[in-house]
Amino acid sequence: MPVAGLSEKDIELLKKLLSARGVSGDEGEIRSILRKECEARGASVMTDALGSVIARKAKSGARRVVLDAHIDEVGFLIVGADADGALRYKPVGGIDTRVIMAKRVLIGKDRLPGVFSVKPIHLASEDEMSNTSKHENLRIDIGANDKAEAERLCPPGCTAVFDSAPELFGDGRIVSRALDDRVGCFSLLAALELDGLPVDLTCVFAVQEEIGLRGAKAAAQRLQPDMGIAFEGTSANDLGDVASNRRVTEQGKGVAISFMDGASIGHIGLRKALAECADAHSIPWHMKRGLSGGNDAGAIQRAYGARPTAVLSVPCRYIHSANSTAALCDIAAARDLAAAFLYDLPKYEGRVFN
Repeated sequence: MPVAGLSEKDIELLKKLLSARGVSGDEGEIRSILRKECEARGASVMTDALGSVIARKAKSGARRVVLDAHIDEVGFLIVGADADGALRYKPVGGIDTRVIMAKRVLIGKDRLPGVFSVKPIHLASEDEMSNTSKHENLRIDIGANDKAEAERLCPPGCTAVFDSAPELFGDGRIVSRALDDRVGCFSLLAALELDGLPVDLTCVFAVQEEIGLRGAKAAAQRLQPDMGIAFEGTSANDLGDVASNRRVTEQGKGVAISFMDGASIGHIGLRKALAECADAHSIPWHMKRGLSGGNDAGAIQRAYGARPTAVLSVPCRYIHSANSTAALCDIAAARDLAAAFLYDLPKYEGRVFN
C-alpha cells in the first residue's frame, strides 16, 4: 500500500538504489543500475569520462535545464594491513569517527564482512579513549591471521561501505546508509518519467561529489545549461534539546529549500519561484537554516559562466553514517516539486533568467 506519498513501486526503487555500492571513485555498481533505469524511461543516456551518467530528454529551442544528484557515497578506502591482519583505511568523504565504532562494513565487490576494531572501554586508558577520535588509530577487522592473508582478501585500493540494508521503520520513515544522495537520484528518475515538458531536460547523476563536486563540474562544463537544480540529502538536527534556529532542517516538514551554503548562494529569483510553485501545488516545504556544507550547485553555478542554481534537499538524520534516516513524505515532496516546477517554469522565466 502507498506510504506517505510513495507507492510500493517507488519504495522498491528507493531500496534498490540504496542497496547499491558507490563510494566516491568506485561508483560502478550504482552507475550500472542508474543507466538501465534512465534507458527504461526513454532518455538518451551517456557516461562521461569521469563516470557520471547523463540522461537527456531533448526539446528543440527550449531552456536547457539540468537536474543534478550525486551517485557517490561516503565510505572507506583500504590502503594496507598491519602484521596482525587488521586493515588500514582512509575515509572517503566526511565521516565522523563517532559513528563507526564497532560498526560492520562490506569490503569490495564480493562484500567481504568486516568490523571496525576498538579496544573495550574497560580496558582502554584515558589516552587511548581520546585517540579513537582519529581515523589513523582505527582498524578494520576481517578475521585475517596476518598481513598477507588480509591483503589477499582485501587488496589495497578496494573500497568498503557500511553494512546496513535499507528498512522502513517508525511512522513513514526509512533508515539506510547512502540516503545522501540516493534520495536525489530517486527524484531525477521520477523527472525522467514526465511527458510534455516545456524544457530541454538533462539529468546528471554525478560522481565524486563527496570529494570535491568533481563530476558535476565536468558535466556542467560539457552541457552548458541555462539553469541547474541540485537535489541533495542534507543534515537534520531536529531531535532533543536543540534550539529552533539550530535545527537546520526538520523531518516531516517537506523538502528543504536552501538560500546559501558553503559552496553557493542560491539565485534569489529561482529560490523564490520554487517556493511559490510549492505553495501553488500544496507541496510541503521549509527553508534550510544552516549555511555550512556544500553540494553540486556550487560547481554548476560557476562551471560555464554564471548560471542560476538552487538546491532542494531531503532532511536526513545521522547523515554520513550507517543508519541515516529520512521521512518518506519529504522524499515525495522533493520529487513532486521537481515535477511541478519543470512544468511551470515558463511562468517564472522573467525572474529566473533576468
